[in-house]
Amino acid sequence: MGSTISRSSGGIGRYRYCNGQIDGLVGSGGGGGSHMNNNNSLPSSSSLSLSQVSEELKRLTSTKSSYNGLRFISNEKQGWDDIEKRFQKYANIDDGLLHRSLFGKCIGMDDEEDKNPRSRFAMELFDALIARKRSENVSSIDKAELRKFWDQITDESFDSRMQTFFDMVDKDIDGLINKEDVKNIIEFSASENKLLNIYEHAEEYATLIMEELDPNKIGKIELKKLEDLFHRSMAPSSRKVKEKLVETTVESNTINRYHKRVKHLVNNIRRHNWILEENWRRIWVMGLWLAICACLFTWKFIQYRNRAVFEVMGYCVTTAKGAAETLKFNMALILLPVCRNTITLIRTETKLGALIPFNDNIEFHTVIAGGIAIGVGVHALAHLTCDFPRLLHATDEEYQPMAQFFGKERPNNYWWFLKGTEGWTGLVMVVLMAITFTLAQSWFRKNKSKLPKALRLWYSHHLFVIVYVLFLVHGYYLYFIDKWYKKTTWMYVLVPILLYVCERSIRAFRYGFQAVKILKFKVYPENVLALQMLKPRGFEYSSGQYIYLNCSAISPFEWHPFSLTSAPDDDYLSVHIRGLGDWTKELNSTFSKLPDINLPPISSNQSIVDGQVNKIPRLLIDGAYGAPAQDYKQYKVILLIGGGIGVTPLMSIVKDVLNNRKQYKEDEKDLEKGINNCNNKKKKRKPFATKQVYFYWSTRDEGSFKWFKEVMDEITENGNDGVIEVHNYCTSVYEEGDARSAFISMLQTLYHAKNNGLDIVSNTAVKTNFGRPKWYNAFKNVAAKHANQQIGVFYCGVAGPVRELMNLCREFSIRDTKFVFHKENF
Repeated sequence: MGSTISRSSGGIGRYRYCNGQIDGLVGSGGGGGSHMNNNNSLPSSSSLSLSQVSEELKRLTSTKSSYNGLRFISNEKQGWDDIEKRFQKYANIDDGLLHRSLFGKCIGMDDEEDKNPRSRFAMELFDALIARKRSENVSSIDKAELRKFWDQITDESFDSRMQTFFDMVDKDIDGLINKEDVKNIIEFSASENKLLNIYEHAEEYATLIMEELDPNKIGKIELKKLEDLFHRSMAPSSRKVKEKLVETTVESNTINRYHKRVKHLVNNIRRHNWILEENWRRIWVMGLWLAICACLFTWKFIQYRNRAVFEVMGYCVTTAKGAAETLKFNMALILLPVCRNTITLIRTETKLGALIPFNDNIEFHTVIAGGIAIGVGVHALAHLTCDFPRLLHATDEEYQPMAQFFGKERPNNYWWFLKGTEGWTGLVMVVLMAITFTLAQSWFRKNKSKLPKALRLWYSHHLFVIVYVLFLVHGYYLYFIDKWYKKTTWMYVLVPILLYVCERSIRAFRYGFQAVKILKFKVYPENVLALQMLKPRGFEYSSGQYIYLNCSAISPFEWHPFSLTSAPDDDYLSVHIRGLGDWTKELNSTFSKLPDINLPPISSNQSIVDGQVNKIPRLLIDGAYGAPAQDYKQYKVILLIGGGIGVTPLMSIVKDVLNNRKQYKEDEKDLEKGINNCNNKKKKRKPFATKQVYFYWSTRDEGSFKWFKEVMDEITENGNDGVIEVHNYCTSVYEEGDARSAFISMLQTLYHAKNNGLDIVSNTAVKTNFGRPKWYNAFKNVAAKHANQQIGVFYCGVAGPVRELMNLCREFSIRDTKFVFHKENF
């Protein structure tokens, strides 16, 4: 049944490793090879002999420990018992047979939650297994046949798995494949891995493979040659070789000498010390806030405990007044974290960032909102359910001291309290606060509930203006205080309100009356809009910061934040906007209806007269504002981790490092030539601390790499000194070693060799890795290279990986090696 996979003979050379990289082949058949400068490069055809690579890697993968080099099932920990249970679930009740379309679900290749997966790869695998056992085509199998298939695809023999894989390519089982066979497997491999570009160009790539493996143009190629290409693609990457060769320094030898229980205790102490080091600023700020709230509550509680009103209302009134005092403080304090200009100025121009966690301003704003909600609840409930009923049921004698506050005639019903200024202002405030607080939750903020525009966060949050007016009125008409200077509500909120008004005025007058000029825009298929705008005169910012955008054509009141992707030295501002919400989708849709433009820079007094350009929506900007990523300049070594569109602030950092690196090289050349550039303003920049960048970007869509293709190409051209090390990951592709991505790996290797180092997935010179990053290995590699240093870790993306990254920062922070974590979620 089918041909036996043969091995090419010949002398086996030896690999010479240099700094963890395959430098070439030495020995009988070896002829020297070119050193691979780029960590992410694939081995080129000029540096590796095809037969030698095949033989050497056959030896490397022949052991049992390496059988995972080609696997059909992601979770090979599952056993036959699991498969048997699923067979009972999916087999036809009448005949007890499993249909071809359910084969993938049964063996765990397809997601059971997917109602209609119909994995083409799983069905192709089914057909290949059937073809080996039977001559006729069948669409169903029984449990006995399924067991044979399961044993075959989980066989630890590399040869057995390779044979099964090639049977999927070789439809007629004759040991030869033609161009149509190659095109077919490219198409279903690309489809399985969601690589649309490769799928659409399957014909072209099939021709490429045939030209490489069929130089005599016979029209068919032997499976042996395809196997050789497979081995080339499975060559250990330089990163993995490094992990084996670099002597790790991150484990403490002292700890290993202790008993496991002692080691566990030491790890716990280390973990708690790391948590304290990372969070001490948050702890003291939160402690101070809680202490102030407690002191204010206690002070007012004791004050009313010693007043006559206590004899009638008891602890109800003391509790209500204590909560009210904390409300005054928190209503003043909640405005400060959203004074973005002030915070940006303080964190940029002062050293207070060492004491105050400015990165947590929105989180602190949310915490204060929670404190306000508690204060409102306690204050309102104490009055409505306790104070007022007690007053209504008080005796004439008990009421006598209250007459000066409520009148000589005692209130005769509950409505008396509610219709008064104190009552209705309080109730309206409670309702408006409840609306604002509810609509600020993530469910409503991301508009998952599809609320009307009038009820969305950007409008509901503006209710605070009414709330503050009512708050001042409510604080003036008090029941138990007559003298104005004892009515302290306005004293609490006056300065914060004035500061906030100044903030809003700055936003309005700074850039609010002149639209930015758009130099270039492009809408990518992944619904990402790239905007390049002329930098306004005097606009200064740091990489990692963000701006607010307003498009009056969509909404004159909505301002949305977006990280800058340009670098401070660029003469333009750029942002990349993904259409995730209603506003961004509408913005992207508006620009998608226009032809792409690419204009030369325009002076501030030059008008655009082109008819198409005049159709561009009017955009206003506000900013730039501080963000966690801007602190990268504090570290010599930084680890940047971006997920999807979350890469935007990190890309600005990469560009800034590139620009500074180029400037440094220019300065060096000038010094060699003896040129004095003291009068050049660019030479007066502050010293740039960052010396090494490890950049990780994982994204689900292959098209995402188009967003920053120019930056990736620039890194390749100018980053050969190793300052920036790039690791791109496409998570829609099954990780290396999975049969579903094996042919993509082969194609990637060949395409790289034939197209001057270009990657087939990203269309850049940076290799695309498959699957999700192995974060433990990444941290271990950085820790081994930079022992006794402080490494800044900057993450921007969804919240999922945060806990793992924080734990790794803690785990690898040993002795003088510190990983300091900064995150920005969206």
